[in-house]
Amino acid sequence: MGKIIFNKHELVKLGYSLEREILKTSSNGAYASTSLCFCNTRKYHGLLIVPQPQIDNEYHVILSSLDETIIQDDYPFNLAIHRYPNEIYSPKGHKYLTSYDITSTGKHMYSVGDICLSKELIFSSKEDRLIIKYSVDKCDRPFKIQFNPFLAFRQRHKLSKANSQANTSFEDIENGASFKLYSNYEPLCIQFSDKKIKYLHNPDWYYNIEYIKEAERGYESQEDLLVPGYFEAKLEMGDTLFFTAAMNKINPKKIEDVYNQEAEKIEPLTSFDSVLRRAAKEFFVKKDKKVDVLAGYPWFGRWGRDSFIALPGLCIGLNDMKSFKKAIDTLIEDMRDGLFPNIGSGNDSAYNSVDAPMWFFWALQQYVEYTKESKKVWKEYKEVMVSILDSYRYGKTKNIKMMPNGMIYASENNRALTWMDAVVGDQPVTPRKGMCVEINALWYNAIMFTLELAKESKDIEFISNWEELAESLPQEFKLTFWDKTYGWLADNVDGYHKDFTVRPNMVFATSLKYRCISPKICQLVLSRIEKELLTPFGLRTLSPTHKDYKDVYRGSQKERDIAYHQGTVWPWLLGHFIEGYLKVYKECAYEVGERIYQGFGENINNYGISGIAEVYDGNPPYHPGGSISQAWSVSELLRIRYMLDNYKELMEGGKV
Repeated sequence: MGKIIFNKHELVKLGYSLEREILKTSSNGAYASTSLCFCNTRKYHGLLIVPQPQIDNEYHVILSSLDETIIQDDYPFNLAIHRYPNEIYSPKGHKYLTSYDITSTGKHMYSVGDICLSKELIFSSKEDRLIIKYSVDKCDRPFKIQFNPFLAFRQRHKLSKANSQANTSFEDIENGASFKLYSNYEPLCIQFSDKKIKYLHNPDWYYNIEYIKEAERGYESQEDLLVPGYFEAKLEMGDTLFFTAAMNKINPKKIEDVYNQEAEKIEPLTSFDSVLRRAAKEFFVKKDKKVDVLAGYPWFGRWGRDSFIALPGLCIGLNDMKSFKKAIDTLIEDMRDGLFPNIGSGNDSAYNSVDAPMWFFWALQQYVEYTKESKKVWKEYKEVMVSILDSYRYGKTKNIKMMPNGMIYASENNRALTWMDAVVGDQPVTPRKGMCVEINALWYNAIMFTLELAKESKDIEFISNWEELAESLPQEFKLTFWDKTYGWLADNVDGYHKDFTVRPNMVFATSLKYRCISPKICQLVLSRIEKELLTPFGLRTLSPTHKDYKDVYRGSQKERDIAYHQGTVWPWLLGHFIEGYLKVYKECAYEVGERIYQGFGENINNYGISGIAEVYDGNPPYHPGGSISQAWSVSELLRIRYMLDNYKELMEGGKV
């Protein structure tokens, strides 16, 4: 695995710290994210980012940052750092940062003269509450420390600007103060464990704080933040001070207890497996008996497709099947006309994903394989499963229908309905209109899995309605997508047009439990993928030999959207590549899988610390990009670990 402790030699290199990001989450939905040296480089960075359902049910950056200043002999030492225009950094507190230990809570160590101060961040699992623990590990005499909160109170996709409408006043609360910049927000309550804390009110705007990652991504990148004043405490050797920020008050006497309770729950990072398990927990949001899976940090919400793909790996890795079922049931509540919402929930749902329902079947299939609860699943989900299959078969779903040959056809003007969903202007980058290879591989697998459950429960009606169709699909699939002159599967077919562009979507035809193609064709498909698409961090979305291949994922939103599925590497695809590879190449595949898995462990701290990136560049050195921790990236690595461990047991038992 990668390093557990970052040392001063690395941290004083500002570029090194700015490129690495940390993430802390609450199972209630709140999170904190920033760079390793606490200099925010994205508009999505902040110390308290929470949903505000009374406004728009989106995430809002409330507390952007907290500047600490050590004062000794009336001289200030600023531990904070901000970037301003023209690459000006002020103050430059990173020079006092000596180490960062991620093994447990995540501990930043600072050294200022004879003072050694540590800083640890955690979230309460029961509410959206950030707690920071400050410990004086060394000092020769007492010193003062000041805390300047930088307030944003804005939606995370937007930026704050100085204005006269902001309420710059405050209210006294026990051991702290509360702030409410705008009337539609809940108040931010800042409190300390020390009752002697002092607050000096002196509101002032800080202008043009710049986020370099937004500038690189072609977005507006400067904002103004309000600092209402500062808190001051006096510390000496051995002291511990707790800071907390939340949208509600707490009894200050309980802050330390809450911190200690949460700290005890944290699994130490002793292996790459433990890193993935910790990352997996961060995607679950549990509220009001519902469970959602966030697609990625720091800007994604819940995505239906991503949830179904991510749930098996996340829940198997955590051995948490209760969360699996609750997440499935939560999504089913928003199901409509055979479709699950691709993004959003309730009235804000968008139903533009042809594959999400097919991934629902696959997710349930993994659940059954793990729990052996096939009869229970049929009893609970039969109605939903049959309604989806009927909707696709009889064309009840808009722009999705079964063709006379049994294949699924999908098309919608100016929309991309598969996971390759990037749109520039009003035109999909990869339209994939017609019959797509992975949709039809998943369609056959869904029918066969449902038949498996129906036969076990002796559901004669379903069997008689679907068995004949299922028997015809492998041959029709082969006639539709296979051409021996190419030696691989077509990516999509529309009428007489067959697109044999080499993309990774054909990998699913090799990995699913019920496959439409022979082992020989699987071998040919995997060989082509290995030759043109496989990298150490995932599969390319387009062959480098293609004229439209993009080797890097960076630049403006348009440039990134064009590259998103035109060469950019996606880690989540590796789960199905390894699964198909194990079925075809057996022991040799095990070695390949281990090499890929361990390779991620060696690079785990190069982007989002202890997370797996959403995407990577298509060419060496394969720079990570997109979200700093993506649910299906983490989940498929956990699933690879599970598959490899199971295969190893079979090898050792002589059953392979």
